[in-house]
Amino acid sequence: MGIGSLLKRTAQEENMIGRYITPGDKLEMRSVEEVTLPDGTQGIRTYQSEVFDIGQDGKVMLAMPMDKTKLVLLPVDGEYDVCFFSKAGMVQANVRILDRQKLQNNYVLVTEVISDLRKYQRREYYRFNCVLESGIRVISKEEAETICKGLEHLVSDTNMNPGIVVDISGGGLRVVSKQEYQTGDLVYMRFRLPIEDKKRTFRMAARVVSSKEMPRKNGEYETRVKFLAIDATTREEIIKYIFDEERKIRKNGKG
Repeated sequence: MGIGSLLKRTAQEENMIGRYITPGDKLEMRSVEEVTLPDGTQGIRTYQSEVFDIGQDGKVMLAMPMDKTKLVLLPVDGEYDVCFFSKAGMVQANVRILDRQKLQNNYVLVTEVISDLRKYQRREYYRFNCVLESGIRVISKEEAETICKGLEHLVSDTNMNPGIVVDISGGGLRVVSKQEYQTGDLVYMRFRLPIEDKKRTFRMAARVVSSKEMPRKNGEYETRVKFLAIDATTREEIIKYIFDEERKIRKNGKG
């Protein structure tokens, strides 16, 4: 590609960014792969921020995200899948962090867009095969709302039907049990995951996506559920579990 064609393409890309993204647009950024932060922690991270400015060279300045009252110093060269909530609708793009700067008394991330802008698409999370004991029972709408508010301790987890979680993702799971459920049923899920060498109990509200009897396994049903109102921290813990387990598999030469 000649220099003239390259400059023309760059100008077109900058025009496209300015057409769909403007200063002040809210956004959600999610790391494309596991990252290491300055404090040494690792994992998939999701942050909320906004567009600070757009440079004439097409660079997009993002307000540095906050964790409670602290700035999050995202690593330079980190790549993120960003969903922009713009006036033109929700659009997505992958960006790379080039620098961290202070502009007009604001701390910003200088980024470059490294993919085409695309209309927002619901994110599908990678499903990890596993074998985890679990409990499941149908709950009322009121109980589901209570769990989604973070008050799961107010909902009884007795009389749970036993099941085995056979795959899990940041968005839901698949469980095998001796009970059949109806599509749309609200259920209470309880399971444990090893997080940083400690067993953490998860109590989640979910909606049944499908439930069917398994072939050649009379009386056993495979039920897929989608988590309801899962918070970012809980989702990141589940994804961290998946990363850690896959790392162990690769290390043992099984992947």
